[in-house]
Amino acid sequence: MAGFSDSFRNMFKIQELRQRILFTLLMLILVRFGAHVTLPGVNAGLLADYLNSQQGSGGLFGMFDLFVGGAFSNAAIFSLGIMPYITASIILQLLGAVVPYFQKLQKEGGEEGRKKINQYTRYGTIFIATLQGWAVSIRLQGLTTPNGVPIVPPEVQGILFGIATMLLIAASTMLMMWMGEQITERGIGNGISLIIFIGIIARLIPASYTEFTRGANIIIEIVIIISMVLITAGVVMVTQGTRRIPVQYAKRVVGRKVYGGVTQYIPLRVNTAGVMPIIFAQALMFIPETVTMFFPESEFMQSLAVWFRFDSFVYAGVYALMIIFFTYFYTAISFNPQDVSDNMKKQGGFIPGIRPGTHTRDYIDNILTRITLPGSIFLAIIAILPTFMMRLNVSPEFSQFFGGTSLLIIVGVALDTLQQIESHLLMRHYDGFMKSGKIRGRIGRG
Repeated sequence: MAGFSDSFRNMFKIQELRQRILFTLLMLILVRFGAHVTLPGVNAGLLADYLNSQQGSGGLFGMFDLFVGGAFSNAAIFSLGIMPYITASIILQLLGAVVPYFQKLQKEGGEEGRKKINQYTRYGTIFIATLQGWAVSIRLQGLTTPNGVPIVPPEVQGILFGIATMLLIAASTMLMMWMGEQITERGIGNGISLIIFIGIIARLIPASYTEFTRGANIIIEIVIIISMVLITAGVVMVTQGTRRIPVQYAKRVVGRKVYGGVTQYIPLRVNTAGVMPIIFAQALMFIPETVTMFFPESEFMQSLAVWFRFDSFVYAGVYALMIIFFTYFYTAISFNPQDVSDNMKKQGGFIPGIRPGTHTRDYIDNILTRITLPGSIFLAIIAILPTFMMRLNVSPEFSQFFGGTSLLIIVGVALDTLQQIESHLLMRHYDGFMKSGKIRGRIGRG
């Protein structure tokens, strides 16, 4: 414990790190502030009455609300959170896999290509946020309190309310996207992931309070806590699990110095894609209910909404398959065995028993494919676990943290942010947070 407190104090001794942490905290505070600013035209008091009548309803809207930290249920200006940006990123990455123009931008465009892709992503974000903002305005105009009083007064409802809501939500989404980029550039950690992370954390405390004060059997609650701890430990182990491939470097004599002749390792992570497959799959799973919001009177659309409820087995099955697909997809675009093989060959390295070149590439690719399968299945099982926990009478709010997307994102983002802080501390010769245990945050220090 003393070592942890020392490391915590050391964070604020480094001026650059201190500034990055404070900037990140400021941005996240602004994000949470925007999640409580109600859209113009919505009666906040009547909205509170409606929310009280809907407690424990869960559903996919409840899951969406979890990702945006309650902003959706609050009818806030940040109702959509960062999800339109995530959706646009998914679409661009999918286009990069099938459309030659986007393939060229991703592989050969360099810095200019990256700027082009970012520009297209922003355009896509504006389009998706505008479309979803209009859907939100339609939904808000259809909500009433238990007494039948609309939360948007009749004199306010209409085309002007829809346009104003649509434009304000789209602008707020772009602001949040900019804030995420600023956190990544000037703060600590990945800004987009941290925005989702802080929204989830904001819902954890009230969800825990609801679960443990509802009068359930104390033995059952203890079993739930123990199970949650074990699942969290499993998520950490898989997130940090690696398959090390030995690489031997031949000796080279340059002048009077001898280089090489050592064995190093390529650490292939069991979960190379991190939390991105979960975020990608979740963003796409919001689409069916977003579409049904446009057709409140259609029986087919409402039946589609029932099939894709957060607690339905259809939702769980489709969600699991999408996670497995996106795990392989994101791994393929984030780790290129050909590049690794070429770099090893240039540096005089080789895998013992494997010929350099295409044989090395195929060997690495085969290992990566094999270890990605159990990693993707594990992610899928953890992600759909809340669906089954609700069947075991765990409260809908708390079940979302019992495994599931929330836990994966919390663990993944927390570890990534801690490792970035760790690297800043180690560069200044301070002890980091991860100097003991099996978390591989320290490099080259015992």
